[in-house]
Amino acid sequence: MSDLERYYRILELEPGATLEEVNQAYKDLVFVWHPDRIPKDNLRLQQKAQDKLKAINEAREKLRSLKTKHQTTHNSPSPQQEKPSQTTQQPPKQNSDLSGKDYSRANLSNKDLSGRNLSYANLSGANLSDTFMHKVNLRGANLSEANLFRANLLLADLREANLRAANLIGADLSGADLRGADLTGARIRSGERLLVKLVGTNLAGAIMPDGAIYQ
Repeated sequence: MSDLERYYRILELEPGATLEEVNQAYKDLVFVWHPDRIPKDNLRLQQKAQDKLKAINEAREKLRSLKTKHQTTHNSPSPQQEKPSQTTQQPPKQNSDLSGKDYSRANLSNKDLSGRNLSYANLSGANLSDTFMHKVNLRGANLSEANLFRANLLLADLREANLRAANLIGADLSGADLRGADLTGARIRSGERLLVKLVGTNLAGAIMPDGAIYQ
């Protein structure tokens, strides 16, 4: 088996999968194998998760590098062609400080924002569905009316965040810090069924969807 075939197999993909499929497979597998989701006292599984993550990260980076290079080669404009203007908002760069930035109404669906600093950023009305935001810093951020459908917010810092009228259906907020956050009118239920993961979430002082302050 070639290295390329092995990378596809690690990500549970068929050879020739698109860059979008590579990114989605990576996020799915990180979600499953992240050590934070495994009991700390299970050393065998902790080690297995770390080994899995190492292999998953390597496979994603190798395939992304290959596909980005391929796209650049085939899509580079000729000297006679003008470079097209950037009309769509580009996703934030890795490890960049995005505190206070304006991403209102931006389409950030399926992006990987894990570990980014988006404290006090304006994300009102933004599409963050299926976005991977593990350990993201959203302290004081404006997420009012944002679509966080199935967003992965494991261990996210959401202290004093504005989540008024946000769609949180399917979101995973396990271990997140929501102290003092405002969730007035946020969508978290379908009828009587809670559809948000709140395992280990700190809700002290948060304003709940019904307006009550969490004690």
